[in-house]
Amino acid sequence: MMDWLIMGVALLHLVTAPYTKVEESFNLQACHDLLYNGINLEEYDHLEFPGVVPRTFVGPIVVSVIAYPAVAVIQLLGLNKFIAQYIAVRGVLGLLVIVAWRRLRKQLQESFGLPLTFWFTFITASQFHFMYYLSRPLPNTFALVVALLAFSFWLEQQHHALIWTCGIAVLIFRSELCLFLGPMLLADLLTRRLQTLPFLQCVIPAGLCCLMTTIAIDSLFWGRLLWPEGEVFWFNTYKNQSSTWGTSPFLWYWYSALPRALGSSFLLAPVGVALDKRLQVLITPALIFVILYSFLPHKELRFIIYVFPVFNIAAARACQFFWEGREKSGTRQLLAIGCVLHLLVNAAFTTLLLTISANNYPGGAAIHKLHQIIPPDAFANVHIDNYVAQTGVSRFTQLHDHWRYNKTENMKAGSKSMRSFSHLLVEAKSKYSYNLKHYTSSHEIVSSVEAFSHLSFNYQQFPPVKKFLMTKVKLLYPLRRAQKLGKI
Repeated sequence: MMDWLIMGVALLHLVTAPYTKVEESFNLQACHDLLYNGINLEEYDHLEFPGVVPRTFVGPIVVSVIAYPAVAVIQLLGLNKFIAQYIAVRGVLGLLVIVAWRRLRKQLQESFGLPLTFWFTFITASQFHFMYYLSRPLPNTFALVVALLAFSFWLEQQHHALIWTCGIAVLIFRSELCLFLGPMLLADLLTRRLQTLPFLQCVIPAGLCCLMTTIAIDSLFWGRLLWPEGEVFWFNTYKNQSSTWGTSPFLWYWYSALPRALGSSFLLAPVGVALDKRLQVLITPALIFVILYSFLPHKELRFIIYVFPVFNIAAARACQFFWEGREKSGTRQLLAIGCVLHLLVNAAFTTLLLTISANNYPGGAAIHKLHQIIPPDAFANVHIDNYVAQTGVSRFTQLHDHWRYNKTENMKAGSKSMRSFSHLLVEAKSKYSYNLKHYTSSHEIVSSVEAFSHLSFNYQQFPPVKKFLMTKVKLLYPLRRAQKLGKI
């Protein structure tokens, strides 16, 4: 039942917000190219849009190999490629995370008992960010699979498997995980649960194998000698170039990211640690990771997603304690009811955030609407501007092989090259936006796409929160064609 609950909630998140954003584009496009272009490397998206830093193909290869039978069936049935994004890419990735999470849950059941794992499951399902991100092709999500496995191996004291998963996580996917997984190995070395000689006998071949694997695979796909995660580490830490995308205060993860990610369970985690000394050991690597990672000025919630399950273990322990002692006193009974109610608070917060997220991909909605408006047997030469490309458009959404989809950046509005496109998807808040004035003689607005704008709170109504949308994207047709269709 617990596994089905997690899978059902994950599926709900996937279906509600099926599109992806720019942070997910490399892995998503890589999966598309592996599945649909095969060995034709010159057709791969990353060669035209390489991004700021190179990323590894190891994760997309694993997902694509697992997804290939489903994609073959989709092609055989004549279904469109977007179905493959649902099932074969995001679905497979989400399933990998759930399998790793399930292994952790089973180990928790052996160590702490079944009641704790019930609370652990319901707390996880009630929260937004873990369930939302687990099917999103972010580099952090691929690393999350390995991090969850590594944590479960640490609980089981399977040091050989732990060392290998640490090597995969750090050297192939996310180098900063050394701050999370390293303290686990160090703790076992200091307490002599792991001897130095066996550690060296395993860590050296594991490190070399992981490093050689990523260098061999990624050098082939990128066309140069390359260790992707090494370049990412150099870019983010030594050069500190990640600060270009914004900075946050040192304590931001503690007062913003973790409370949003854990919801009201954030308040229960310290209680669980205080109740069970075993959790003090388990939560220490997570605390070290968040503290050390806070020194990096550029911060995002997804950067610390690996510690969410660890804090949830502590929150589950608190809930278990209060629930099992609910008949001892009236106070304990109120606390037990509060533990149940906190799940409802999390669920309400999750519903709000999921509703916002569903309306936060105007680019994906725009290209979907374009395919609905234009007959599939017609021809279209479509230009997708930078904002649209970053908010939902992927190669999986480019459904027709006989259409031309162009994502060339920094093209001047109204230029001859822009006017040559039959259809335009452009960022614009209204029909009076400045960049649309260049097309009054060549194109006509036929449709608009709205996206999330802001929230309004009114505690005298129910629900007290109201969501507001605003126009973000305009669909432009050739003028004569638009006149025949009429505005939509």
